[in-house]
Amino acid sequence: MTDGLPLDATEELVDIYSEAYHEMIAKSLLDKGNNKRLKAAIEKAKRGDNVTLAFIGGSITHGAGADPLHTSSYAYRTYTAFKEMFGKDGGNQIHFIKAGVGGTPSELGMIRYERDVLRNGAVQPDIVVVEFAVNDADDETKGICYESLVLKALAAANVPAVILLFSVFENDWNLQERLSPVGRHYGLPMVSVKDAVTKQFPKSKDEGNVISKPQFFSDIYHPTNAGHRIMADCLRWLFAETDRCAPNQEDIILNKPPMFGNDFADVRLLDRNNGPSVAKIMEGSFYASDTELQFAEMDDHPYGTPQFPDNWMHTSESGRDSFTMTLHCKSLLLIYKNSGSNDFGNADIWVDGKLVKVAESQTVKWTRCHALILYRERQSREHTVEIRMAAEHESKRFTILGFGFVK
Repeated sequence: MTDGLPLDATEELVDIYSEAYHEMIAKSLLDKGNNKRLKAAIEKAKRGDNVTLAFIGGSITHGAGADPLHTSSYAYRTYTAFKEMFGKDGGNQIHFIKAGVGGTPSELGMIRYERDVLRNGAVQPDIVVVEFAVNDADDETKGICYESLVLKALAAANVPAVILLFSVFENDWNLQERLSPVGRHYGLPMVSVKDAVTKQFPKSKDEGNVISKPQFFSDIYHPTNAGHRIMADCLRWLFAETDRCAPNQEDIILNKPPMFGNDFADVRLLDRNNGPSVAKIMEGSFYASDTELQFAEMDDHPYGTPQFPDNWMHTSESGRDSFTMTLHCKSLLLIYKNSGSNDFGNADIWVDGKLVKVAESQTVKWTRCHALILYRERQSREHTVEIRMAAEHESKRFTILGFGFVK
């Protein structure tokens, strides 16, 4: 159950050929789901047709804890395993999209899906793995953003398979109990790393221990290379089981009431690049551009890609004029930059003349992208949003990375 990649020191400590290892991996299969879409992707690969695997999630999908990150992450290992299992003539027709950004929940993932997974319409993935089970404590809607992201992926014209992946922290915690009902509601394949590894952690070798927590985790959040390999093998087990089973004749049903809500299934990104075509914008004192951004290694790249480079930044020298935007929509989210620098301050967010939020740049003291719901309504109408620096923060910096809006 390997993926053809060389083992590192932590992986060599794990007997990946043992019966206990195989039993552990098999426990990860939380639900096979309706296999029609996943089997269709497998059959495409076997025929030699182009097949794209895409992964969206947080830092674990990004590859944190893996070394080297770009080729030892669970996402890359899963891609190579799929090529090995089903690719024809070397599998060059199997393609890889990785869109993991550290410290971000599905609340942000749903906004960047078109840009980071679909590449603004250039890519139509056949398989989409969604991994936000340890990031969505920051989801203000406690499930609606997650379900909206899942529906956004499922509703694509090329009917991709969507797999829900539940990773786990060192303290055995994740949000599987909250999020798995979405998978069951739509009949999706679900893979639980938590179910695979947590019960064997406290056991002795004689009792069935396969890997210890220090071997699996590089810190309290992220897997080692051995942990990433196990995650990939859990997904590989789903592929193998799906390939062995007869196909479901009917597709999953999307046209039914949502589990939590689908408020943001049609959310789109608005930034400095496309903003003028969507809304009336006056930059005010937010006319600078921030280049000190969160970076993430996308796909199999060893280099980082800046996140939300088409932004608006207020600087200490740019004055006190507000950023104002008028647009017609029913829901709006602000994406802004968190920073560990004391140069960054807070901004007041006004909607239609009412103070609705205070965006705090140092909620976490490291550079990351943060999303915040400004309003969510049933009907679309015109709103005016004003962003101005909070009192006594006028000489600080603040970066508007973009917005997510639902028409």
